[in-house]
Amino acid sequence: MRGGARGPPPPHGRTYPLYDPATGEPVRWVSDAGAEDARAALAAAEEAAAGWRATPARRRSEILHDTFRLMLEHRDTLADLIVLENGKARRDALAEVGYAAEFFRWFAEEAVRIGSSFADAPAGGFRHVVRRHPVGVTAFVTPWNFPAAMATRKIAPALAAGCPVLLKPAPETPLTALAVAALLAEAGLPDGLLNVLPTDRAPEVVSAWLGDERVRKFSFTGSTATGKVLLEQAAAHVVNVTMELGGNAPFVVCADADVDAAVSGAMDAKMRGGGEVCIAANRFYVHESVAAEFTAKFGAAMTAVRTGPGAREGVTLGPMINRAAVGKIRSLVQDAVDRGARIAAQGTVPSGPGFYHPATVLTDVPGHARILHEEVFGPVAPLTTFTDEDEVVARANATVHGLAAYVYSRDVARALRLAERLEAGMVGVNRGLLSDPAAPFGGVKQSGLGREGGREGIEAFLETQYIALDWPTV
Repeated sequence: MRGGARGPPPPHGRTYPLYDPATGEPVRWVSDAGAEDARAALAAAEEAAAGWRATPARRRSEILHDTFRLMLEHRDTLADLIVLENGKARRDALAEVGYAAEFFRWFAEEAVRIGSSFADAPAGGFRHVVRRHPVGVTAFVTPWNFPAAMATRKIAPALAAGCPVLLKPAPETPLTALAVAALLAEAGLPDGLLNVLPTDRAPEVVSAWLGDERVRKFSFTGSTATGKVLLEQAAAHVVNVTMELGGNAPFVVCADADVDAAVSGAMDAKMRGGGEVCIAANRFYVHESVAAEFTAKFGAAMTAVRTGPGAREGVTLGPMINRAAVGKIRSLVQDAVDRGARIAAQGTVPSGPGFYHPATVLTDVPGHARILHEEVFGPVAPLTTFTDEDEVVARANATVHGLAAYVYSRDVARALRLAERLEAGMVGVNRGLLSDPAAPFGGVKQSGLGREGGREGIEAFLETQYIALDWPTV
């Protein structure tokens, strides 16, 4: 593996290089925002807030619907951007665009359902009026693994609720966020309501926002370690926060599971986005009675994965995001092997430049191996076996994370029993794909705070006001 070759000198002005993970070469120079830009964007958002708050919900809904339509019309262009800056296989990039667009359609429909209530006080004598209004200026930090969907999952409900948005996309993947912003403008979104600040100086920008009392809502998707630091900053001004943090998802295959379905689901849960997904299956617990069959079939499927540049026809696994990501994955695999694990199946990677790691299945992984306790964020599946339901639940829950989990069983009662015992915000039962804009996304324990998507998604951007209403009798 090679990469990181020097490109041409940057243009005038403060910029940083953007690299193609498939080659390691710089392909763009991106404007690098700082604290002054962050404050200017905040001022623009605050100036636009009152007008957007007063805009009828139906009009907000129409703009979001039009953006949904425009994203689908420009699906190929957006997918090309995702492949360029993120590296994922083009089929995954196309799927992401469709998924990302759905957030605009879902929250366009939710925008017109924000309601208030009016009721008599139970004790009599006055009325309760309960109304919902926008929380105010919102600030978002999104990751590189889903550069379109992680942005739209936050932007859509905020705009639907009547809130202006400040967005700092990941420095590795700013182009997709800028393209989505352009489509929103084309759909009629007024100036100042969506401010996208690419930057390689995240602490400057984010601190400027979290240190300003005009920011009323902050939402972050990323690592648990970074989330803890940002929570401390948000606490200084008691900023309302939503945090979608790290995961360490267990994938449980019961003795009565349909093994072929479990293998198909495992490929979805492990290999979507090259495994660089917070809800990716990270630890596989397979009942010993079906372990041999599952390992053979899953290993064959992983070996058949075609690795290469995401834009290349037929590729199903693109490069990892950068050299450091590959180094971490290799370190976790080597640690497991050093402790007694065995590489049961492994694909190949192309020769030449780029940040690639082969699809890999590990067996005989000991419980103390790092790979069972750290988020892999790559195409590696560590397999262990179990014999007892209580045992597998205890092992699955033995983590500080609790974002997602997966269970395969033909017995619905057993599957639901396991799902309810697993400490996870989301559980896939006989299904390897979890995410849906119409469902609440989020975790428990150190995997986050709050929910995105679903009916719950718009609630994060609304404040509740209670008015005790009385009037003189005539």
